[in-house]
Amino acid sequence: MESCGFGKIDIDENAPRSLPPFESWCAENGVQKMDGVELYSEDGMDYQAVTTVDLPAGSTVMYIPAELCFHSSTVGAELCAMSPTVQEAADQLAKIGSGNSIPDFYIFLKMLIEYEKEDQSNYFPYLDSFPRLYFNAASMTDFCYECLPPLVFSLSRMERVKLENFEQVLQKVDLVSAYNKQNLPLLKWCFNAVYTRAYADKEGQGSDVTLTPMADMFNHGTDTEVEVYFDEGGNAMAYTTVDVPANSPLRISYGCPTNPSFLFARYGFMDDSSPATFCKMMDIPKTPENVDMGMDFSKMLFYHDTGDISQEVMDVVLYAKVLANIKYSPETGDVKQQFYDAHMNGDEATKAAIHEAYRYETISAIKKHVDTFMDQLIALEAKSEGKSLEEHPRLPVILHHNQFVKETFSKVQQNLDGAVAEMGGPVNGGDEWGGDEWNGGEWPAEEYNQEYAYME
Repeated sequence: MESCGFGKIDIDENAPRSLPPFESWCAENGVQKMDGVELYSEDGMDYQAVTTVDLPAGSTVMYIPAELCFHSSTVGAELCAMSPTVQEAADQLAKIGSGNSIPDFYIFLKMLIEYEKEDQSNYFPYLDSFPRLYFNAASMTDFCYECLPPLVFSLSRMERVKLENFEQVLQKVDLVSAYNKQNLPLLKWCFNAVYTRAYADKEGQGSDVTLTPMADMFNHGTDTEVEVYFDEGGNAMAYTTVDVPANSPLRISYGCPTNPSFLFARYGFMDDSSPATFCKMMDIPKTPENVDMGMDFSKMLFYHDTGDISQEVMDVVLYAKVLANIKYSPETGDVKQQFYDAHMNGDEATKAAIHEAYRYETISAIKKHVDTFMDQLIALEAKSEGKSLEEHPRLPVILHHNQFVKETFSKVQQNLDGAVAEMGGPVNGGDEWGGDEWNGGEWPAEEYNQEYAYME
């Protein structure tokens, strides 16, 4: 590759992305695209890969040679050979609990070094094609954080901490100028490029994180058309996983489609096609037994279109909240243990009987959470009123996320109100119940726990 003479990269949030030179650079350096695969944009800012021709499943639509990719293992070895301070920075990351971020840090550092080369960088056209404006957690203002519900706040704070850790250990590295070590807009831009565009290798392909020119133009989809694979030589290939009709987007998965809050915190967009969202119960401890019952972001779901509640929510709430408060008696034994054993042994009859006996208590516990969370969403919505979008340009995306969650919870709330009314219980508050019990068990009302703990 030869250096390019285009000048310095403008990282101002309003600066345009330069795509034509990038596409020429790709073609000159061995990137191959199937005829009909194009880059498309409606606004000149957000680009995506699309196909203008029919593509059968199994078609290789892109090939990117390894020497163009920023493989974290290769980049890390290169940078550590250039200066021992790079390894010192990586060691410091591990000491402060961010060892799993070291591959990302190597690419972050590589971007800084290439940025400082300006038009002498072989990768200038690639870097100049990156977005400038991001809407993810690392880009938010402090006020933005005040408008986030607890789960996405926790996820967003984790992203911000990663950036702060990178800033901290970067000070050890002597390959970047002192000025740019303190250039926060530049550090955010490099950080966001890595965390929104790099691929983590699939299981069995190693632990590399890789920035892949052209293949990083695939947008996210709940329903995907493409997967990216790296061969033993580090070359990247994108292939279709389904038949794709002409004039369709080519999309990959950025993460679990039922965890839109993670996608929002990491990537800065709201996926309206998400079929469901995590139920946002963050006051349940992550014990092995609770995990066995189904405690997982991808399983404890509220469904957006119907307001349905996943079985895992019902199981975990019954086990961890309701039965945890049942008093032991010689007549009934340990009902919580009975429920756990039935779940683990596939004894659906016993499990269903316990569910039925404590259905009201389980529904009431879920309803109490939903009612409280809805009050929080309404308060967050009011907080944003009258704020300047010029000062807080990410606020509309935050409100969009919150509205999606609010719509989901509202439907769940309506279903729960109906279920409580059918059982003769109070719809608005109150947990007293005079119905059937599991052989005499009882459940005292539990105060809602406002201390949230992030579940990994």
